[in-house]
Amino acid sequence: MSYWQDKILPAMIDRGMRNDVMAEQRHRAAPYATGRVLEIGMGSGLNLPLYSPEKVTHIFGLEPSAALREKANEMLDSTTIPVEFLAAGAESIPLESRSVDTVVSSWTLCSIPDVEAGLQEIRRVLKPDGRFVFLEHGRAPDPAVAAWQHRLRGISRPLLGCDLSYPMDQLILEAGFEFPQLETGYLKGPRLISYHYIGQAKPI
Repeated sequence: MSYWQDKILPAMIDRGMRNDVMAEQRHRAAPYATGRVLEIGMGSGLNLPLYSPEKVTHIFGLEPSAALREKANEMLDSTTIPVEFLAAGAESIPLESRSVDTVVSSWTLCSIPDVEAGLQEIRRVLKPDGRFVFLEHGRAPDPAVAAWQHRLRGISRPLLGCDLSYPMDQLILEAGFEFPQLETGYLKGPRLISYHYIGQAKPI
């Protein structure tokens, strides 16, 4: 792994995930988790204080970056829930099939190189009555914005670790889910990165 991906990019991700808009919206995912929880892309553990000890029994924190897992380890004092870190990517989740009640993703799907494989893994590890709770940005419905999102993929992925153009609702549906709850729209910020998909999906 390059120095950029190993050191610089994790520091940028940690700092970027602490901005005001994300802080305002973060409560719209993790607090809805119940039972055994898998958080994909745990990052520096900013969601940990938001999980309810009354509702959540165990948290698996999936995070391929050693630097971000180290940061997340510093957040363990913010929760009384047992946390187990998994050093892996979403395309190959080291958990048994149908073993978790909730999968949580906060601004993570955009960073998965093979997002289709990642979503199939999420579906695999979820119990049949489980829920996938997500808070993601992605492809905007405005053609001009979407065109620029597509053009910038070649820059945003290597430099930021993020694909701006994923149509999140379509990808989740195609992976074998349905939406009991879905909200879409622009949040504060540049339109290239501010169109969001927020909701819950269940396997079908």
